[in-house]
Amino acid sequence: MIAWGGDEPDDPALAGGFYFEPTIFTNVLNSSRIGQEEIFGPVLAAVRFETDEEAVATANAVPYGLAAGVGTRDLQRAHKVARALEAGTVWINTYRAVSPASPFGGYKSSGYGRENWHRTIDDYTQVKSVWVELSGATRDPFVMR
Repeated sequence: MIAWGGDEPDDPALAGGFYFEPTIFTNVLNSSRIGQEEIFGPVLAAVRFETDEEAVATANAVPYGLAAGVGTRDLQRAHKVARALEAGTVWINTYRAVSPASPFGGYKSSGYGRENWHRTIDDYTQVKSVWVELSGATRDPFVMR
């Protein structure tokens, strides 16, 4: 059920495009399409839960795991939940905080590998060793020096 938003924007420059207002869906079933797919847009699909374990199981029961958010005043609880979530990034009491010094990428069917950090270099590098004898002499390959 749409609780807020979902309409086309009033801006005529956006008319007829693939644009819509930020939208909040409530009472979403985790088994529904909107509960299972990654939506790259201003959409919140609210799924009810009673316990932390139920929230984690619900979040992890999707084929994606790009990012997750935890909102609470209890940071010990937040770290426990963040550790259990199958997501490449977990934000606690913030959202979309990023740094080029921190790896970015998803779990399961979200993304491919990791971007940023030194892992990016590993993904795009072929390592090779080249040894050169500069003296002009021919070395015996069976003698270690």
